[in-house]
Amino acid sequence: MTEDSKKQPKIALVCDWLTNWGGAERCFMAFHEIWPEAPIYTLIYNEKKMPEFKDAKIITSPLQKNPLAKRKWQFFLNHMPYEIEQFNLSNYDIVLSASHVIAKGIITKPSTLHVCYLYSPTRYLWDYTHLYLKEVKFSPFEFLNKIFRWYVKKRLHVIRIWDFLAGQRPDHIVAISNYVGNRITKYYRRNWDMIYPPCNTSFYQPASENEAEDYFLIVGRQSPYKRTDIVVEAFNQLDLPLVVIGDGPELKKLKMISKSNKIKFLGRIPDEEVKKYYARCRAFIFPQEEDFGITPLEAQSAGRPVIAYRAGGAMETVIENETGVFFDEQTPEAVIEVINNFDHKRFNPSKIREHALKFDTEIFKRNIKKYIEEKYSEHIKNLK
Repeated sequence: MTEDSKKQPKIALVCDWLTNWGGAERCFMAFHEIWPEAPIYTLIYNEKKMPEFKDAKIITSPLQKNPLAKRKWQFFLNHMPYEIEQFNLSNYDIVLSASHVIAKGIITKPSTLHVCYLYSPTRYLWDYTHLYLKEVKFSPFEFLNKIFRWYVKKRLHVIRIWDFLAGQRPDHIVAISNYVGNRITKYYRRNWDMIYPPCNTSFYQPASENEAEDYFLIVGRQSPYKRTDIVVEAFNQLDLPLVVIGDGPELKKLKMISKSNKIKFLGRIPDEEVKKYYARCRAFIFPQEEDFGITPLEAQSAGRPVIAYRAGGAMETVIENETGVFFDEQTPEAVIEVINNFDHKRFNPSKIREHALKFDTEIFKRNIKKYIEEKYSEHIKNLK
């Protein structure tokens, strides 16, 4: 090891924005815990909704001064490529960006190692473009939404070009799943490594047999692509208990199509309450296609089997007939069929939890820290 490589490298952390608590933010918190002294560069920070980062040194962009940006970040997508490129990272030896939109596009010196932990190629610029344009709403008036969509559609072409170029800037890309890795190859033409994101498995614990209850469970922000609608329609016919936790733009519609008094919508509730619902459910239902999907692992951490749509990250976190089962079409009929054939008693809670422990936060921290150290050592040698 050379003298330069023995020096403690200066590291900076970069993310798109810190405005709402979710899976990406929990993952980024793990980075902050590994390198608590590293400054955080982000376009927008909502300190009221993200107090967990109050002790961090956070550097934001000029977008921070616009109060609308903290709530409606998508309206500023056109400005973000310029803003992310303005961060001065020339004093750092290592930059670790965590990105699903913009952060990968930071500019670093040749002597700086840039590793990007990539949640996904930007969904609404590539394979989700048409769905995004259909869902996005600027106004309660549809004619204004049509004008807005027309404008966005024009701008997405330009941003898509920038996004591809930004995908070439990291020295190394780490995908959150093999599913995401294949999309990185498709859209950015890049090689990639893979490290699964963290799950706080110690927070979730299996319930005792006498605590178990007879309901199925869905947890998450209720957006159209989550496809909770097909589950609600299925349970209208099944007449079985279903609990839906989480708020979002789709929640009002879901309540309207619900016809069974056995379907309960709890909205957003504290994590301590969510933990209890995970532990006591008959099974957790995951009807969407996700890049990874942390909620199935949370359910498995509590020893509960998962009923998942056979696509995306769920195929890497759920072991068929050991920790859950799959259905093949996103239709109410497919959900009804899998529920009718489902027997939760044949699943072993201890074995399910044992599988989930492989994704524990501490394992993730060790893996990502080792990866950064190895790549930096290689980087230093290549500079000689």
